[in-house]
This record gives sequence, C-alpha cells and structure tokens, in this order.
Amino acid sequence: MFLWFVLVDQFDQTPTALLESMAIPIAILDCDLLLHGRGHKTLDRFDLDLVSDDFLLTQFGFPRDFILYLVELLREALCRRTQRSRAISPEVQVLAALGFYTSGSFQTSMGDTIGISQASMSRCVSNVTRALVEKAPQFITFNRDPSYKEQSFQEFQRVAGFPQILGVLDCVQVAIKAPNSEDSSYVNKKGFHSVACQLVCDARGLLLSAETHWPGGLQDTIVLERSALYEQLQDTEEGWLLGDGRYPLKKWLMTPVDCPESPAELQYNLAHTATHEIVDRTFRAIQTRFRCLDSSKGYLQYSPERSSSILLACCVLHNASLQLGLDAWTLERTEPLEQPKGLNQRPEDRDSQAEELRKKIILKHFS
Repeated sequence: MFLWFVLVDQFDQTPTALLESMAIPIAILDCDLLLHGRGHKTLDRFDLDLVSDDFLLTQFGFPRDFILYLVELLREALCRRTQRSRAISPEVQVLAALGFYTSGSFQTSMGDTIGISQASMSRCVSNVTRALVEKAPQFITFNRDPSYKEQSFQEFQRVAGFPQILGVLDCVQVAIKAPNSEDSSYVNKKGFHSVACQLVCDARGLLLSAETHWPGGLQDTIVLERSALYEQLQDTEEGWLLGDGRYPLKKWLMTPVDCPESPAELQYNLAHTATHEIVDRTFRAIQTRFRCLDSSKGYLQYSPERSSSILLACCVLHNASLQLGLDAWTLERTEPLEQPKGLNQRPEDRDSQAEELRKKIILKHFS
C-alpha cells in the first residue's frame, strides 16, 4: 500500500500535472512499527530463551515447555493465516493469546509487556482461538476404549465408592456482553447475558465433552437433549454419567434421590455429591487459570459466537496442559457450591427403568 504526498505550486502548474509529475510514493509501514518505532522491542524478536521461567508463568500462565509445545502444535495453522510480508510469528501470536486468556485484558500494559499494539493483540487472539478450536476433536473426546473405561470406573470409585461412572456432567455459564440483536435467549436465570457450556469430565478433571455454543437462557435439560452428547450416550450399555438434580434420571445418567428416606439412599446421595463435585472444581480451575472467563472480573466483550469459540479454546488448552502433566486443580478457586433446585418432572416423564436401576445401585453398593 502506498500514500501519495503532493506538493502544489498553484501559480505554475495545474493539480493534474502535479499529480503526474511530482507525486512521491511512501510505503506504509507495519502499524506496530509506526506505533513503537524501529528501536522498540517487538515479539518478532522476542527470544523465549532470554526470559525466566517465572516471567513466562506470571505473564502468560504456563511454563516454558508447554508454551513451546503449543507453538509447534499451532505453527502450521498460524502461518497459514498470516501471509503478510511482515507477519507476526507463531511464537508472538501464541504468547499474545495466552496473555489475553489468562488476564482477560487487551490493556496497554499487556501490549507493552509483549511489544505489540492492542489491534495486533486482537488479531493474534482471533488466529490462535480459531487454531485451537480446530484442534478440539483431537483433545476433547469421549474415549470408548474398554481399558480406558475400566480405568475410569476405578478412578471414580476411589473418590466416594460410586460404581461404573463414565464421567460427571454439568452446564455452566460464562458472562458475555449483550448481543447486538438483544436476543433474550442469552439472558440466563440470574438475569445476565451468557453462553452456556455443557461439560463432562473424568476423575482427573480431563474434559471428555465440551459444547460451548448454547444460549445462556436455555434450561440445562434442553441443552442436554439438543446436544451431541445426548445422541452419543443413547446406546450406552455399561456405565453412566452423574448429573445433579437439574437433570432427568436416565439409565445412562444417575441423579440424586429427591427425598432420601433410608440410610442407604442418604449414603448414595453423599457419594453422588462428593463425586459430582469434580466437574464443579474443574470449571472453577479453568475460570481461575483463564480469567477472561471469570465473570467476577467482568464479561467477554464479544458476540456469542466468538465468546463460545474463546471458551472452547480455553477448554482445549486445559486438556492439552493436563495431557502434558500439569495439575488440573493447581489454580482452583475455592467457593461454596450453589445447591441446584430439583427438576420438576411430570409422572408420565419419569423413566421407570432408570429408577429401578438406581434402586439396584443403592441396594448393592450403599446398603
């Protein structure tokens, strides 16, 4: 792109003649170069080897080895999206995106830390988010392998004695700005705009399913019934998920007993609560690490679609970090759990086979 500067001598030549004879082409430089000057230290020249591990962990939320792993994982996708002559490197883009995810801010201080403008920060976040969303099927998957299933059963049973658990289910809310269309479907039961995310995780906090694109005003049961997970589990013959009282009892979804009347039913509920808490702890840890998702710090300043993508990208990062050996709950925020209200079901909607199965579980394992 070029900008044409014209020097006009109105007494000697016409403007047209001047445009033809005296125009001077001046190349437009990269916006970051114009902002900071040639002497400014940009991340294109940022050497990870020259900064400390503490600096990386403090500023970007992850240790050096994980950041390097992430750069290589996303390098091809990020290079595809930046074909400009002075494209920002994959290393720069990853660090900029991690800086946003873990701080939730495009503020000048973050841009100064990494040496790029807020506009470039935004582009980096968009590129990395799209690249991570593309990787979601690789990192978030419901493993049906028999050996993995047996391992999952054992890990969950060690928590509180609850048998044959495939995963624990919950639906969480992430605050967003009001959509331009003022779509009321994004106003949740607490009165703020949000996207709903249906999560399933294993006993270690690894996400097995993450569907992040639901309007916050939908009931959890409706989200479940419309989800890919619902179809996926219809043919499950062994094992079940655990869901709280907001969900209907199914043969593949065990919920608490509404009004426990026996010691065995009470013990079942206690084991259910202790085990189901894993998914709540997991999401609290994700919000704490990725403060862009923490509604106590504000809300995502994006459309529902882009907010859902950022949420899914953070879920991918959570699983990738666990698979590389990081602790799921190192940064867990502790707070009292909100007790869900029970689901009001009509008698004709009750699943008699599921109720009979729950009775057998209670009798065999909690009596």
